[in-house]
Amino acid sequence: MRVSVDIDRLGLQGDGIAEGPLFAPRTLPGETVSGVVDGTQLTDIRIETPSEHRVQAPCRHYKACGGCQLQHADGAFVADWKLGVVRQALDAQGLQTDLRPIHTSPARSRRRATLAARRTKKGALVGFHGRATDVITEVPDCQLLQPELMQALPLAEELAILGASRKTALAVTITSSEQGLDVLVRHGKPLDGPLRMQLAPLVERYDLARLSWEEELIAMDPPPTQSFGAAQVCPPAGSFLQATHDGEAALLAAVQEVVQGAGRIIDLFAGCGTFSLPLAKQAEVHAVEGDDAMMLALDTGWRKAQGLKKVTTETRDLFRRPVLPDELTPFGKPFEAVVIDPPRAGAEAQVAELTKARVPIIAYVSCNPVTFARDAKALVSAGYSLNWVQTVDQFRWSTHTELAASFTL
Repeated sequence: MRVSVDIDRLGLQGDGIAEGPLFAPRTLPGETVSGVVDGTQLTDIRIETPSEHRVQAPCRHYKACGGCQLQHADGAFVADWKLGVVRQALDAQGLQTDLRPIHTSPARSRRRATLAARRTKKGALVGFHGRATDVITEVPDCQLLQPELMQALPLAEELAILGASRKTALAVTITSSEQGLDVLVRHGKPLDGPLRMQLAPLVERYDLARLSWEEELIAMDPPPTQSFGAAQVCPPAGSFLQATHDGEAALLAAVQEVVQGAGRIIDLFAGCGTFSLPLAKQAEVHAVEGDDAMMLALDTGWRKAQGLKKVTTETRDLFRRPVLPDELTPFGKPFEAVVIDPPRAGAEAQVAELTKARVPIIAYVSCNPVTFARDAKALVSAGYSLNWVQTVDQFRWSTHTELAASFTL
């Protein structure tokens, strides 16, 4: 039995929400839609009265692919909605600040993606999983990925034919580097001698910079590097990297604005040096990260670069062992600013120590407005001012929202 409902708002996962609540994917506030009720979900949806913000999705794969959630809305609506997500998270903690206009990365700018690749009777199927399903949708005209990444679709097919089981799809992570594509394959067959011999020729055939199978290196020539300021860094295969060059530049500009003038900076959850190495042009930096291989990559990049101030590294699990207040004044020389870029869980334990240490400047980068607002509340309660928040949308057409924020004591 079909029912007709009015969509009141958009949830954090991008679904329209009607009274009940009923969740209706790919609908917009103000629309009247009809569909079949299945628990709390509305299925077989028809748009009876469309929103003025509804547009034709720019990607022909949108209906089947699960990679995007918001292509049916115009850019102005998505920008306002993402700013609203940040505002709502802050409001929930009783916080107000200057919300700067959102910065949105352009289409076809994603420099990294993980493709699903499944072996079939006739060959292979490569693409992204559909919404809430393990069905793979082919995406030859994807509007998200850089053209270089799109050229790797045939490679992923070959990898599946050679190394995937019939039961499990490969996860093929492809990253654009300055030397070519950097490819990491997971969930494949165990790597033995014959499979290694079959994989090796793919490196030259597709002009890859690196091919890795699980934790094993198949070939690398030359090492794939990323530019972080004046440094060239070769990250470990599959390690964290900002999704777009454009988004990374926007976040870096915000961080540089916050810490401008600081001579000694500590960078927490530093990754491979996204912020540490550009900041080292003007300041001494101590970078802390839980992954030893990432710290080694950062240190190597710094040592090979010219014109940078001293950068030191420390491998440390900041969730279990946050940096303590007395460690923020080593040898009587206090750090003048903190940069912190935690994963989605935020940095509750580390922020608790920062509130005691009272470092005068904090640049906080976040990929989760909710945990950011929780941590921001703790800082504000300890005497910090939340000066502004810069929202960055580098996961275009998705519900994912990133930001950078300025705190001063």
